[in-house]
Amino acid sequence: MTILDDRAKLLLKALVERYIADGQPVGSRTLSRASGLELSPATIRNVMSDLEELGLIASPHTSAGRVPTARGYRLFVDTMLTVQREQLQAPALAAEQPQKVILSAAQLLSNLSHFVGVVIAPRRTSVFRHIEFLRLSERRLLLIIVSPEGDVQNRVIFTETDYTTSQLVEAANFLNTQFAGMAIEQVRERLKGEVDKLRSEIAILMQAAVAAGSEVMGDQTAEVVISGERNLLSVSDFSSDMGHLRRAFELFEQKAQLIRLLDVSSQAEGVSIFIGGESQIVPFEELSVVSSSYEVNGQVVGTLGVIGPTRMPYERMIQIVDITSRLVSNALSHPQK
Repeated sequence: MTILDDRAKLLLKALVERYIADGQPVGSRTLSRASGLELSPATIRNVMSDLEELGLIASPHTSAGRVPTARGYRLFVDTMLTVQREQLQAPALAAEQPQKVILSAAQLLSNLSHFVGVVIAPRRTSVFRHIEFLRLSERRLLLIIVSPEGDVQNRVIFTETDYTTSQLVEAANFLNTQFAGMAIEQVRERLKGEVDKLRSEIAILMQAAVAAGSEVMGDQTAEVVISGERNLLSVSDFSSDMGHLRRAFELFEQKAQLIRLLDVSSQAEGVSIFIGGESQIVPFEELSVVSSSYEVNGQVVGTLGVIGPTRMPYERMIQIVDITSRLVSNALSHPQK
């Protein structure tokens, strides 16, 4: 870690905070006022020169002012932030179906940060808690599968037989009584041994249901929910440079890269901060990510975060991500029965 004396730390902190607030390169006169230190302009210029040699700040183009580098931001967020949790007020997330909680969380992150909210939803389990059949029309049924977490999946099934309501209830009751709590793949294997004991038309219906359920529940691809991409249009760092904006939107379209990015923080405790340009995790210098994992009943199941300009108010973003993580964990968790 870079070692700085107290004076250099104060000046770097003041420079980063001023640049985050204004978005303009910070000169020695502005820095003198912002830091509150009674130092001569020459002394401040010398310290800025030292900070520049250490790679913590840089001089853009021909400007006399300086801006933080990725390394400077990293030192700032690691050693100079003081986060007050109590300052942030956020609405509670209702304990609803997981999809609704995830969508609400992404919108909450976006609304509070005024940047982009991203949530990686928990990967679906293939275990089911309850199955129902609903007759839609002749030889056309709706299969309803409820996961242990309350996640509801639907699939339309076309059958050769026109099943009565009582037959549908009989098939659903058998599946729920015999197999609830099992993975769909296990049910498929167990049903092979049960076919001879069941009326043929009911057996065929249950096999069709298990086949459709396997398709629905077997998709293990993580779902990424994004909210607030348009917020970047009002951020001067992006609105003034279409290249920056285009790269940001390309990232949002590449869901696999977003998943890799946020998955890193699922291994860490608390809030993680990734500074744009300091590593391949966030490949664009203009973007930073503040993220945290969330839990269901004490087990980490997903990640959420805020994506915005490198010049973001990190203290507030940490508060937003931290409290949203806890709200999502509370909304998705339920007492174990």
